[in-house]
This record gives sequence, C-alpha cells and structure tokens, in this order.
Amino acid sequence: MLNYRQLHYFWVVARTGSIVRACEQLNLTAQTISGQISLLEDSLGVDLFQRVGRQLELTEAGRLALPYAEQMFQLGHELESLLRSQPGEQHTLFRIGVADVVPKSIVYRLIAPTMQLNEPIRITCREDKLERLLADLAIQRLDMVVSDSPMPPHLDIRGHSQKLGECGVSFFATEAVEQRLAGDFPANLDNAPLLIPGQDTVVRGRLMRWFAEHKLRPRIIGEFDDSALMQAFGRSGSGVFVAPSVIASEVQAQYGVRLIGQTDAVSESFYAITVERKVSHPGVVAITEAARSKLFSD
Repeated sequence: MLNYRQLHYFWVVARTGSIVRACEQLNLTAQTISGQISLLEDSLGVDLFQRVGRQLELTEAGRLALPYAEQMFQLGHELESLLRSQPGEQHTLFRIGVADVVPKSIVYRLIAPTMQLNEPIRITCREDKLERLLADLAIQRLDMVVSDSPMPPHLDIRGHSQKLGECGVSFFATEAVEQRLAGDFPANLDNAPLLIPGQDTVVRGRLMRWFAEHKLRPRIIGEFDDSALMQAFGRSGSGVFVAPSVIASEVQAQYGVRLIGQTDAVSESFYAITVERKVSHPGVVAITEAARSKLFSD
C-alpha cells in the first residue's frame, strides 16, 4: 500500500524545489526527508528525482506522479476543512470542471447563481482539457463539467449532457482597427486582421465555414484557446476578435472596444455534463435553471 506520509514528503520537495526548503516547511531534517523519499522510490520501483548539478529535478516518473499527489492532498485539505466545520456551518461541496476553451465571463455568469442559494455551497473550480475533466467526473472527483460541446460519443465514460443554451457570435475591435476596415459588416472582415479561437474550440470550425460561405478571407494573425488572452490582444489593437453575443455589452465595457457586427449564423453552445441523468445537486440545478431562464433566454 502507498505510504501517504512518504508521498507527502515527495510532494513538498517537488513543490518547493529543494530538500532544504522542504525541511523549513516541514520542520524536519534533510536526512529524514531524503530517507523517506528513498523508501518511497524503493517501494514503487522507480526514481522520482534526479540530480542535475546541484539541482534536484523530477524524473519522468516524478512528473507523472506529481499531479496525482496534488489532487490527493488538495482533496485531503478539502475533507479536513469540511469535517472541522461545525454542524450548523457545513457547506455542500460543489466541484466544477471547466473546459479551458469556455470563455471565463460565460463561466462566471453560469456559476454566479449558486451564490444566491439558501443552502450554503462551497465551490471549487478546476480548468483543464475536456477529456481529463470527464475522466475525473467518471470517478466522482467532479460534480459537473462545463463545456462548449456535449459528451463526446467516442469516450467510454458514463455521462449525460444538458444544453444550457446557445447564442450567436459578435465581432469586436478597437476604434483604430475599426477605422481601417473597409465597407459594411460582414464585408469589412475581408482581409481584416483576425484573432480567432483555437483548433480545440467548436466555434472555430463554424467561423471558418461562415467565412467561406460569404467569400471572406480575413488575415488570421493569432489563434487562442484562452479567450481572455485573445481579448487582451484585441484590446491592444492587434486585430478583430470574436466573443459570444450574450456577453457583448460586458466585452465592450471591460476592454474598451467597439462592436463591429454580429451574426446568429455562427452559434456557440454551452453544456453541463454530469454523471446523473436526473440532476439532484443543488448547484447543478441552480446553474441549469438560471442559464435557461435568464442568461440564454433571449
């Protein structure tokens, strides 16, 4: 059986970057920590660290082990906090996975209604690639995954997708960029400098088809999986960028850009993926109801 104390020493050394700093944090001697890590390596049959000059670096096995250790001790901390709380102060834990391609503003507006529940809820959010999040959902490390696509049919994972809503897309640019565009929308996108969502996003393919249908050939100067980073480049005047129309007013106010056009012919959809077909978690219920009745009601 895995020795969790030894694993904890490995985790602290990996996080701090050296045995010396781990000694300061754990209030233990270097001999104790290095000895326990050696016992862990012997029991696993692999080396977790290697020396490169005077530096201690993770081996390939160590790099594989570290994210698992991170999750284990994070869950342990959450469990300790939950059990130490007084009976009248206990919160319902709501563990949300967010696919990294979903715009952060959409995520916030989806999750915000859970803060208004009468029943106190403690939220933990983790952003990652969809397939890794779904793997954690399958073993109940997460209660829900928010994605821009439903459950992929090729994955051998039990899960159910609930469509939260959909909306068209809007195009934004700074005033300086807008003044360099010729003609009316959407013709003004032809040969325009364009910042576009990355290959992993569903909307990317829909945009490219829409451009082809309208015989538009914008100059793609940047591709971004992270919508916030794309918007930051757009705010700097690098080019035209896109965002869901449902947050158009927020994008204009936050980034100081102008709305140059929008279309419903290209749509973005958002889903809540859960293990249960019939949702019972109060947080999931709050998100689905608010999304359908308010956020995407128009």
